[in-house]
Amino acid sequence: MTTTSTVPDLATAPEPRGPRTPGRTLITGGASGLGAAIADAVAAAGGRPIVLDLAESRGGHESHAVDVSSTRELERIVDEVAQAHGGLDSVVTAAGIDRPGPLDGVDAAEWERVIAVNLLGTAATVRAALPHLVATRGRVVTVASTLALRGAGDATAYAASKFGVRGFTQALAAETAGRVGVTGLIPGGMRTPFFDGRDEQYRPGPDASLNDPADVAATVVFALSQPPGCEVRELLVCSSGETSWP
Repeated sequence: MTTTSTVPDLATAPEPRGPRTPGRTLITGGASGLGAAIADAVAAAGGRPIVLDLAESRGGHESHAVDVSSTRELERIVDEVAQAHGGLDSVVTAAGIDRPGPLDGVDAAEWERVIAVNLLGTAATVRAALPHLVATRGRVVTVASTLALRGAGDATAYAASKFGVRGFTQALAAETAGRVGVTGLIPGGMRTPFFDGRDEQYRPGPDASLNDPADVAATVVFALSQPPGCEVRELLVCSSGETSWP
């Protein structure tokens, strides 16, 4: 008489279904604004946020000081953090800046720094984290903007960088399909310090319709929590009164 083993073959067993925790989540720009809200949301969902920013996390999360425009240094720190934690499960690239003004009115170095932080910093973070994410079949959420869909005057650097982030994200999703989950977040305006220090003409008015960053952060955790094989490719999240979309 022969018997059949009921022990599953781990090499062919289906992957567990259902939501998963965000796990070890690296967040650039995680010390303020949307990034800080994402760090708090990841922690509340049972994950472990790891903040990369020039400033220290005000939420008490693990922080590492880095200028994301210094891409080689950024890559080194990402790899060091991943090694120290035994890997990474998720990456969110929330670091972003803007220098509004006409093309010929913004200092060239400042214009190029917007590209360096928003686009090159995004690519460098993902590039350094990618081997660790492949190992865990992890997830990436990049942060673009509604200005990645439609340009606006006096925002050439910001629009160029965010159009670039959206294109990078789509190409990354195609390149890593089946190995890493990739989501592009397209948020509208939020009530964050992002607009602080601008000339009045570039600041939202008192009646502007802006989202709470905590609500946007909840959608990021939703994307990070999807089971392997289920992809949220793009998330557009904005206030119902958003004027920059559609």
